Amino acid sequence: MSSKIQQTYMSSNSTSHPKGLYFLFSTEMWERFNFYGMRALLSLFLVHALDFSQYNSSILYGGFLGLSLLTPMLGGYISDRYIGNRNSIIVGGFAMAFGQLLLFSSASSFKLDINLATNFMYGGLLFVILGNGFFKPNISSMVGQLYAKGDSRLDAAFSIFYMGINTGATLGMLICPWLGDVVINGVRMTESFKWGFLASGIAMLIGTTTFVIYRSIFLKSEDGQEIGLAPTFKQMKQDASETEKAEFSIKFILITILLFVTFTLGFHQLFKEEIPNLINDWVYPVIFSSFFSLGFLIITEKNLSKIERDRIMAIFIIAFFVIFFWAAYEQAGSSLTFIADKQTDLNFLGFQLPPSSVQNASSIFIILLVLPFSWLWIRLAKKGIEPNSPSKQAIGLLLLSIGYLIIAMKVNNLGGDKLGVIWLFIMYLFHTMGELSLSPIGLSLVSQLAPKRFSSLLMGVWLLAIGAGSALAGKLGTLLPPATAVAGQTVFPSFLGFEIKNLYDFFILFVIMAGIASVILFGLANGPLKRMMHGIR
Repeated sequence: MSSKIQQTYMSSNSTSHPKGLYFLFSTEMWERFNFYGMRALLSLFLVHALDFSQYNSSILYGGFLGLSLLTPMLGGYISDRYIGNRNSIIVGGFAMAFGQLLLFSSASSFKLDINLATNFMYGGLLFVILGNGFFKPNISSMVGQLYAKGDSRLDAAFSIFYMGINTGATLGMLICPWLGDVVINGVRMTESFKWGFLASGIAMLIGTTTFVIYRSIFLKSEDGQEIGLAPTFKQMKQDASETEKAEFSIKFILITILLFVTFTLGFHQLFKEEIPNLINDWVYPVIFSSFFSLGFLIITEKNLSKIERDRIMAIFIIAFFVIFFWAAYEQAGSSLTFIADKQTDLNFLGFQLPPSSVQNASSIFIILLVLPFSWLWIRLAKKGIEPNSPSKQAIGLLLLSIGYLIIAMKVNNLGGDKLGVIWLFIMYLFHTMGELSLSPIGLSLVSQLAPKRFSSLLMGVWLLAIGAGSALAGKLGTLLPPATAVAGQTVFPSFLGFEIKNLYDFFILFVIMAGIASVILFGLANGPLKRMMHGIR
């Protein structure tokens, strides 16, 4: 059986994609089922089962997502230096499966002992965070390793891989909410959350076990070389001396501490927060500080050539604007889920949808649109009018802004009525088109721009930018005004001195933020960034 599979693999030709791409597609699909299935339930589980406030739920949600995308920096480093991509994926996969088991335990015990259940929840999220750190940068990095530098199929390959991400996300956010977010006659069956978390854990075990069995067959470049292996002692020695590693670590810690203080003071000025919160006061500043300090240290590495330094600088500039995209996009799992839960008529085509399932519209739209978008870029390239990668990122931000503008206009005239769920779907359609213009293109761009010795680390850095955006999403999610307000008695959240009194104010914040970022990035795309990428589009 194995030799037959291997013969099939080796028969692939240069005009098709390597079979390894579809193997990684499958592995990523199961992992995203696990992650997004759990993520769909998390905010509602915190509020309805563990008695968290919406404020604390949003803070924890943003901190969880941010840390999940901070740890890839560590996972990428360990992979590059010591254990390789394959082993990192295995470690990460089993760690996440165990984390889901702890969340299942939390959802099984909260009625008996809410303190014990809360501890299980924190433990489960910790294992998911650490596991994602090992898994995420390495599987994305391996997609790039299947192809030679400059291969014209790479953008299309990442779009196909991205469809695997969203196939898994769709299945996870379809199955887990229907199992775990059960509402009968207006009453939420809180004991059902455990079945959603259990389904997520089973999916992760299936994906990781399959990877372990078939990794040696499919993970080869087109010249037959195995990819993702642990580096040899000689490679580790050539990569950097122990002194250089120590100096890098010390500099990183010192700069992160300095930026930590800066971001801590800045957040308190922006949000005027009075509520002490461990995640808010410590985790968020660490996430933002790590992104900027790591960027500074990599760019100032002594052994970089001018072209390498310019290209890495381009990665960080684009990644900075990506932060604002994800800060708006990742409202899906917190504020937009709360809006679906309390302020939306969820009747759709005769079905009463679980609130946590509404965000699944994005994944469904991605599956429907990923191939048309891939075709669009190829078609524009043949005509010689394809926008370069930074311009595509700017288009993504613009589409996101338009999505929020449409729903802002709708809620401005809503009065006391509930929002029709179709308007959330329309908003998610524009968000999806924005994501397809930004996210797979970004993965491909990092793979092409990153020097090989920094490939996994810089992929981790790119994910850290998404993590910073996700953390900012948690902060901005706390600005969601109360669903019911009493004149003269309700204290509304504020941002930069402006009170957020209704959904229109809340959505307009994201319209402005994403719109400004889009305009600036458009201005940079065909000037400074084009020169810094040195021929890579």
